[in-house]
Amino acid sequence: MPAEEVYDWVVMSLCYGMRTLFCYRETHNGQEVKKVAREKKVLIVDEIEEQITSCSVGILTDYRGLSTSEITLLRKQLRGAGIRYRVVKNTLARLALQKAGKDEIASLFEGPRAIAFGYGDAVEPARILTDYIRGSKTVLSIKGGFLGDRVLSAEDVTVLARLPSREVLVSRVLGGMQSPIFNLVNCLASPMRGLAGVLQARIQQLEAK
Repeated sequence: MPAEEVYDWVVMSLCYGMRTLFCYRETHNGQEVKKVAREKKVLIVDEIEEQITSCSVGILTDYRGLSTSEITLLRKQLRGAGIRYRVVKNTLARLALQKAGKDEIASLFEGPRAIAFGYGDAVEPARILTDYIRGSKTVLSIKGGFLGDRVLSAEDVTVLARLPSREVLVSRVLGGMQSPIFNLVNCLASPMRGLAGVLQARIQQLEAK
């Protein structure tokens, strides 16, 4: 075989081998990337499902137009009250809702959404968000939420924000319960005090004789 043909054969063989190797690596890496992405999505869906099922209330917001610093500030304020503020991808959120058996909430996930997950007083997340919107003149808007299995509209969240806190409600209920009891005790005690006074006066009369 002439030297030129040998050279061409070697070059072609090397090129073919390198192209095959490159294609294999590209395909292999692509499969790995897709596999990692799928696993990551599964983990995110599981996390969102856990937060949906364990929270006492969830408030959905549209965060379009907010800067990173604004989101960070809002997240810090919410975190101080034990509230988790999370930006979610709608497709993953709907999967999480399906797993949690809360499909009726899926209609709220239209457009960019972030959820404030409250784990204590249901009023607190609604109050903090509405106060933040009112005080900062931000473009952030409330789009609704959920309280247990009940879907909340944006108007419902506004009403929720105006309610007294759980501690105030409990104290009012206890106060309302204690008032009738206190009155009843007074009513029962008054005759007893009167009877004790009569008996004491009679004793003094008998001792004077």
